[in-house]
Amino acid sequence: MAYDGKIMRRALQQFEADKAEREVRLQERRESVFRRQPRLKEIETELRGTMSRIIASALHRGTDPRPALECLRDENLSLQEEKRRLLAEMSLPFDALDERPACVLCDDTGYRDGNVCRCLKGYYTREQKKELSRMLDLGTQSFDTFDLDWYPDDQIPGKTKTARQHMEEKVYETCIQYAHRFGEKPWNLLMFGAPGLGKTHLSAAIARHISEEGWSVVYDTAGQVFDRFETRKFSREDEQADSDVERILTCDLLILDDLGTEMTTAFVQSALYQIVNTRLLEHRSTIISTNLSPEKLAQRYTPQLASRIEGEYELLAFVGDDIRKLKKEKK
Repeated sequence: MAYDGKIMRRALQQFEADKAEREVRLQERRESVFRRQPRLKEIETELRGTMSRIIASALHRGTDPRPALECLRDENLSLQEEKRRLLAEMSLPFDALDERPACVLCDDTGYRDGNVCRCLKGYYTREQKKELSRMLDLGTQSFDTFDLDWYPDDQIPGKTKTARQHMEEKVYETCIQYAHRFGEKPWNLLMFGAPGLGKTHLSAAIARHISEEGWSVVYDTAGQVFDRFETRKFSREDEQADSDVERILTCDLLILDDLGTEMTTAFVQSALYQIVNTRLLEHRSTIISTNLSPEKLAQRYTPQLASRIEGEYELLAFVGDDIRKLKKEKK
């Protein structure tokens, strides 16, 4: 699983901010308790002093430290008992003055056994959903809200199924499986068809599910992606462009939307081939959404690229009538 550096930096910032806020609240709580019972603050100071003397006595050479250690231990236990009694009189638990980690698995470090802890993964997931929400309506575009009733129940010319059957049995079910089985193996999709047939909706549903599982997802239009590649090439000192291109090439799932709406140049063809080829070689999953048919893609881009896509991508044809127009007419 690859973590998007840009998203992880934001997650860590929020993680540390929340941790700092908890520390402030703890200090405020401690000060409030000390104001109510000043003796508790004295006990805290004495306990720290006792520990220092225990360590010094244990390291002292030339004498038997056991009598001193026993005396200090008794003193420590006495202070702790007094602390417990005073807190109980205030109806507070014994550890009311202690710092308790929000995550017991990693002790609020964010990492466990060299891996990202699930608590930090939660921050990462929330930040990634914020990033995706800038491009997608993740609040309403889900698998549950994908309405198949908008697709006609008429037989597709030259096919044995209706548009609704095709969209349900081939397109919708494939997207469901794609989301739920993501990570088992690299899986690439080419979603193609006229505008308004649900390509963005199902792309958003996939992105939503996969990001909630902690995978890194980058969703952007083809035009914006190629712009970042061009900026990196001609502005060598643009660190943000370098970072963006790295995210595009290395994320767990890249969703490239609206391919074919950009101005196609030799540079764009080269950048697209680099994206497709690099991610195939590194076994990273990609979804390409376009209004162009595979035949028109081959005409617009290089035959070599078209061959790579048709040979390595599962082709999902979106059929039916423009749902946006149907919804507008129904109002």
